[in-house]
Amino acid sequence: MTVHNYHIPVMLGPCIEGLAIDPKGVYVDLTFGGGGHSKEILKKLNEGHLYGFDQDVDAEANVPDDPRFTFVQANFRDFKKYLRLYGVAQVDGILADLGISSHQIDEPQRGFSTRFEGELDMRMSQSGGLSAKDVLNTYEESRLHKIFGIYGEIKNAKTLAQAVVAERALQPFTTTESFKRLLQKFAPRGKEFKYFAQVFQALRIEVNDELGALEEMLLQAVEVLKPGGRLVIMSYHSLEDRLVKNFINKGKFQGEVEKDFYGNLIRPLEPVTRKAVTAEADEIKENIRARSAKLRIAKKL
Repeated sequence: MTVHNYHIPVMLGPCIEGLAIDPKGVYVDLTFGGGGHSKEILKKLNEGHLYGFDQDVDAEANVPDDPRFTFVQANFRDFKKYLRLYGVAQVDGILADLGISSHQIDEPQRGFSTRFEGELDMRMSQSGGLSAKDVLNTYEESRLHKIFGIYGEIKNAKTLAQAVVAERALQPFTTTESFKRLLQKFAPRGKEFKYFAQVFQALRIEVNDELGALEEMLLQAVEVLKPGGRLVIMSYHSLEDRLVKNFINKGKFQGEVEKDFYGNLIRPLEPVTRKAVTAEADEIKENIRARSAKLRIAKKL
């Protein structure tokens, strides 16, 4: 059974165009979610095949009944290993939409949203592992300070970390509302919602090791792509986009690009678009989550 309105795919047209699909090719959608991007890819395939990955068990409800499609319930940081299990060594294109799905946000019990009362969970995969309440109730103050400051990019990260440690000594955090009551005391007046969102983002990134998973996925993508194959990545905050941009432009996540003896850039990928592609005004009007999306497209050299 399909879950309706699971997620509205962002920049659907530019994503599909960026893949430059060969009807006989093999493609990977690393963030299957509601299946919006995958269904468009399948429309352009004849003899080709598409592999869809998602670590969220809920996504399986959206899998199309199509022999050209294979669903893999796994974190995309392991996609190379799973493709090999299916006998796939190289592919023609890889797509990843790094945004959290509308379905995950709108499910109160998942704890992703600042709008609903729910358990402080925030796990993309529901099969176990660290939760947001584990982070808030067990991490040392210095580690919380780092998470809020780097992943959330909030200015009073140290003060907030101190307050979390003091508050949890009296009463452990269990729900989104119990945590928001504390955040309310430190949020800039008139910018409460943005502040809440930044802190929740920081927790989500830590719980799911999103940046670590992204780095592992990008390194594997270079190995798995055929020469001339396309990498299409859509990110929604500066930390993700910076990693993607650096890796495409420099072949690494930090530092300057290296050059050979003749001054040629040493990198496995070449950007197809000079700058990140952003959503048109009409799309943003229809889907506000497209506002912060940045799409980067690269070709394997």
